[in-house]
Amino acid sequence: MIAVRTADELKRLRKAGAVVAKTLAMLKKKVRPGITTGELDAAAEQFIRKSGARPAFLGYRGYPATICASINEEVVHGIPSGRIVRDGDILSIDVGVELNGYFSDAAITVPVRTVAAEAARLIAVTREALAQGIAQARAGGQVGDISAAVQACVEAAGFSVVREFVGHGIGAQLHEEPQIPNFGVPGQGAVLQPGMVLAIEPMVNAGVWRVEILADGWTAVTKDRALSAHFEHTVAVTDSDPEILTRE
Repeated sequence: MIAVRTADELKRLRKAGAVVAKTLAMLKKKVRPGITTGELDAAAEQFIRKSGARPAFLGYRGYPATICASINEEVVHGIPSGRIVRDGDILSIDVGVELNGYFSDAAITVPVRTVAAEAARLIAVTREALAQGIAQARAGGQVGDISAAVQACVEAAGFSVVREFVGHGIGAQLHEEPQIPNFGVPGQGAVLQPGMVLAIEPMVNAGVWRVEILADGWTAVTKDRALSAHFEHTVAVTDSDPEILTRE
């Protein structure tokens, strides 16, 4: 069953979304050659807790950190560590928080100083694919409309969408129904209603769409070790335009 949030719940979700947005904005400013992903993780945890919220990922199904920090060929769920961020890397940062019983989730991919032209194009296309998906999050539409819009944008650019991981409903839990694949057919899937809240998150590979999980049990990398980018927003379906709850 897909939850439909009340006006009061949406207010709470906006507050949680604001913490996520501010956390990502803070982290983006800190990304530079020489910093470690562990340092970014510590900064995120401190910021989230000072905001009165709780890191939603920390301890979730055993995940050991506050953020996911995925570099280059890492698609998602990269565990922060002493690994140094280097000039030319692309770094995907995924953040989730819980505030007063409500969750929000968003991700960005950041170019580290000077990146290759293809890396910059991958980031731009992934960001645009998210925008195209969000534009379909309208009352009366269907989940497949979002999925198809993301896929069309990505594949028109010659990239591929990850299929093993999907977007999701979010609200009183970090992951709720419905699942939102980044590939699909318009006019299929659950019908969208005002008050539904969705985490839409394209993960886009420069090469093949297949991924594999590393020995740590978490980090997903591209099968062919090509670059990957990830953008995500928490979005509310309304009576008019979609409302991005994690907009900076």
